[in-house]
Amino acid sequence: MRRLLLAAVTLGVLSSAHAADMPDFLRGGFTDGLSHTSVNWQGFYIGGQGGLGTSDMNFTGATQSVAAHLLSGTAIEAFGGVAEWPLGGRISVHGNGFGGFAGYNWQWDDVVLGTEFSYMHGNFGGSQSDSMSRFFNAGGGYTDSVTYDSIATMKISDMATARLRAGYAVGSFLPYVFGGVALGRADIIRTAHIFGDQVNPNAAPGFTDVPFDLSATDAKNSHFIYGYSGGLGVDVMLVSCLFLRAEWEYVRFTSSIDTNVNTVRVGLGYKF
Repeated sequence: MRRLLLAAVTLGVLSSAHAADMPDFLRGGFTDGLSHTSVNWQGFYIGGQGGLGTSDMNFTGATQSVAAHLLSGTAIEAFGGVAEWPLGGRISVHGNGFGGFAGYNWQWDDVVLGTEFSYMHGNFGGSQSDSMSRFFNAGGGYTDSVTYDSIATMKISDMATARLRAGYAVGSFLPYVFGGVALGRADIIRTAHIFGDQVNPNAAPGFTDVPFDLSATDAKNSHFIYGYSGGLGVDVMLVSCLFLRAEWEYVRFTSSIDTNVNTVRVGLGYKF
């Protein structure tokens, strides 16, 4: 009996020592069962990505400040409030782009937390034109006939986000959510064109019909815009340290033209 107990103890010690010497991914049969994944996500990683996106843009009042500056101190603005006319609206425009990502993961059993930088270069954004005409009394016996043309364009060529990620590893899969801040580079061009006639049949000769034609453009090229981002995705370890990524990201930019960009992306990365 004593020899039997001694043999059992010896076998247990040898099994524990053997398990300790084995690599983590081969140790499954000798662990206590607390770890549910054999993939090590911890460390630096880098990758490339491409995707399709939709820009939801609100052009309502996009040229209001341009028109207000153009008509400052005029009877047209004082009596007609032309700059505040409700021009513009919402549109959705499709685009595409490509870029890369890089980050670092920390892992505790199946919980993975990380920081990441993501970049996309492409063609996002769009343009809209609108027009409105009105008649109104401008005082002094004059009646104004005014047409206000509004043209606004916002083209986003670059988008970058700095994120915090949280994921849960399941086998070879790492589903995750993220949120962060966004920086973009865009060309924003806004034009207000206001023209018409001031008519007063009782005015002195030469002043019974006074035409006017005014226009102004505010152009900001390679202008930086700011916002925030959020989304979710999944990384799938394929072989060794090579992983595949599928992701959806929402980015909101606040500027003279409010813009939301939703992109669906696929990427390929390498974990060091």
